[in-house]
Amino acid sequence: MDYIQAIVLAIIEGITEFLPVSSTGHMIIASSFFGIAQDDFTKLFTIVIQLGTILSVVVLYFKRFFQTMDFYFKLLVGFIPAVVLGLLLSDFIDGLLENPITVAISLIIGGVILLKVDDWFTPKEETQVVKEISYGTAFKIGMFQCLAMIPGVSRSGASIVGGMSQKLSRTTAAEFSFFLAVPTMLGATVKKCYDYYKAGFVLSDEQVNLLIIGNVVGFIVAMIAIKSFIGFLSKNGFKVFGYYRIIAGVAVLLIHFFVQKLTII
Repeated sequence: MDYIQAIVLAIIEGITEFLPVSSTGHMIIASSFFGIAQDDFTKLFTIVIQLGTILSVVVLYFKRFFQTMDFYFKLLVGFIPAVVLGLLLSDFIDGLLENPITVAISLIIGGVILLKVDDWFTPKEETQVVKEISYGTAFKIGMFQCLAMIPGVSRSGASIVGGMSQKLSRTTAAEFSFFLAVPTMLGATVKKCYDYYKAGFVLSDEQVNLLIIGNVVGFIVAMIAIKSFIGFLSKNGFKVFGYYRIIAGVAVLLIHFFVQKLTII
């Protein structure tokens, strides 16, 4: 991985992490395009740069993170399903991270769901706040979030749809998804770093610099993306993201099979 590739991947991460389009899926597609998808450092990079996007949530919602302990307990309850399934399915998930076909199919299926979600769940008035979410609702949203272990599903999309299925408004579901991302992504980063450390993987000075740059770029871009997304979502809903996912998924399938056909020829 070079610096240009690192910046491009970080921009993709920053834009897509909190949109219902799958950041992991987009980075798999981009890293496959660069020919670095199977590189061990690339896999580590795509996880570690999530720290920058996590920080963007903390900065934007700084005051909201200093609430009652009840707020943190709800995040913990929502985080538990990802911990359990993440530990049980770690090797299986790593295998999926190299497969753009899995991403393409997930993008298309998720796109169809997003086209219908506004009809399935009538959003409540946008006066709800996250502190009104019950423990049961937090756990159910956490279960929905686990669907994002399949590359291309979208962690934010799954958890937002999960929130709306529990009769939360779009904005409240999106904000809880952002907050839930902090322990989820932090946990995934720590787990991945520990796995690489245990395997004897040592970072070079250049790789450390790439991680620093990736996190800084991801932080800046994610700040802009979150602010833009909340306003757009409350006014327009999910359909534009649904159409985008379907178009992107079909494009990936066509490109993959076209390139494969050329290779055979």
